[in-house]
Amino acid sequence: CDAELPRLAGPRCPRCALDSPRGEVCRRCLSEPPHYDATVAALAYEFPADALVHSLKFRGELALAEHLGAILVPCIADQDVDSVIAVPLSADRLRSRGYNQAVEIARHVARRSVDLELCVGERDTPAQMDLPYAERRRNVRGAFRCTRALLGASVAVVDDVMTTGATLDEIARVLKHAGAARVVNWVVARTFPSADV
Repeated sequence: CDAELPRLAGPRCPRCALDSPRGEVCRRCLSEPPHYDATVAALAYEFPADALVHSLKFRGELALAEHLGAILVPCIADQDVDSVIAVPLSADRLRSRGYNQAVEIARHVARRSVDLELCVGERDTPAQMDLPYAERRRNVRGAFRCTRALLGASVAVVDDVMTTGATLDEIARVLKHAGAARVVNWVVARTFPSADV
């Protein structure tokens, strides 16, 4: 089963983890630089990785978090950060789901504890996956709040899937506004532009 996972290989943009000749910053990141500084992704969001993520996220198969975290760990082995956080859910969504899949994955990749209080969801927003690409950035604007000053810290943000990057970009914007010097994304799976629309 492990051999069937769509592991990402080949040169990728260091900022957004999409394909890029010679591994240089891609045209999209050059023309509209995101607030985050780098993205590490382990898998392409294709079968069977998409089925695993979906089972964790929507069917409560929490044991998969350890497996997905173990897939991500070798990709981030050389990265040292001051804090590891997970993409927060709003209080309403956390109550209805009962857990945050990004937190469950983060518990298995953080060398120290996951900082659950550093960045919090300010308000409930419609699910990003239900929105067209153009509306995703607006949807998450102002959805997160940083709870303390970061003063030059480096922060890793863990998530299950990166699609447009709008959520991760908004979190990075908030963290940098609080003083973070560097924000990196550690994601299990990355979608490709054809899947973004």
